[in-house]
Amino acid sequence: MKNFILNIVKDSNDINEKNVVGFLSFVVMVIFAFADIITGAIGKDLVINDNIYQSFLILVLGSFGISGLEKIMNNKKD
Repeated sequence: MKNFILNIVKDSNDINEKNVVGFLSFVVMVIFAFADIITGAIGKDLVINDNIYQSFLILVLGSFGISGLEKIMNNKKD
């Protein structure tokens, strides 16, 4: 795990940092969704601050959007 983290912060690596951040943000959003479903089934309300959820949404869309645009632009150059 330590080598993975050190490999992410290197300047020359094969890991796309935007995809890592986008995926982790998406995982947090999925956890929020499951927690909301479970607490709803129990009969309690899960209060999630809308600003926090919107921040994760912007992170996911921004990360994957930028990464996708980079792929499209690199394919056009080739």
